[in-house]
Amino acid sequence: MSIRLTQVDAFTDRRFSGNPAAVCVLTEPAEDRWMQDVAAEMNLSETAFARRLDAGSTFNLRWFTPNSEVDLCGHATLATAHVLWEDGHLPAERAARFETRSGLLTARRGPDGIELDFPCEPIAAAVASPEELATLRAAIPAPIRFAGRNRLDLLVELETEEEVRGLRPDIRRLEPLPVRGIIVTSRAAGRDYDFVSRFFAPRVGVDEDPVCGSAHCCLGPYWREKLGRSELTAHQVSRRGGVVKVRVQGSRVALIGRAVTVLRGELV
Repeated sequence: MSIRLTQVDAFTDRRFSGNPAAVCVLTEPAEDRWMQDVAAEMNLSETAFARRLDAGSTFNLRWFTPNSEVDLCGHATLATAHVLWEDGHLPAERAARFETRSGLLTARRGPDGIELDFPCEPIAAAVASPEELATLRAAIPAPIRFAGRNRLDLLVELETEEEVRGLRPDIRRLEPLPVRGIIVTSRAAGRDYDFVSRFFAPRVGVDEDPVCGSAHCCLGPYWREKLGRSELTAHQVSRRGGVVKVRVQGSRVALIGRAVTVLRGELV
């Protein structure tokens, strides 16, 4: 039996920009090894597998990089919701509900695109380990204003957007750090965006993620405290680039962006 696979560019309204994700909508449970093999074959930062759990709008959702399963992923969730509506799995007016490793996540259509309801993942502590600080300073050739961690990632603030854009980190030095990834950020230089970022996750097989939605679960509360606003517009300044609108709401964060289908195929 063939299984349909759709590739979607997320957090963009233009093909060949934003962050590509592959989406498989399953009719029955699949083996972990098979899902990991499909993700390795697709060789994108994430491949998502959704399976309906009831007669309504609730789906089990799992995300795989080319080498491992991850606990939280924004762009592949946005891509999955886009596919569910576009392919008629859900009516356009109905919210999608996802049971995941990070609890219940929802997606709904809004005037600015697809709105994801995700958990806030604020910084829990500044990086204090001399070893980790030494690794970060060796791997990131720019002055570090702040370094902190949450349950998933390390966040590093640099002085300027120019430094974030021009950064060429030593990926192999970052790889041993015991986190999913390293978020590098600064305040935006212009007026169109509030802050910029890049995301490096070599430990899970993604040297640089083009647009990491879930990193904004940390970036949102971080920049809310620094800028004094709960609604923010972010630009991930990778080569492909993408825009994430962020609204921090207590212990939750709304991640808002657009998506466009790039290709459809079948796994045989």
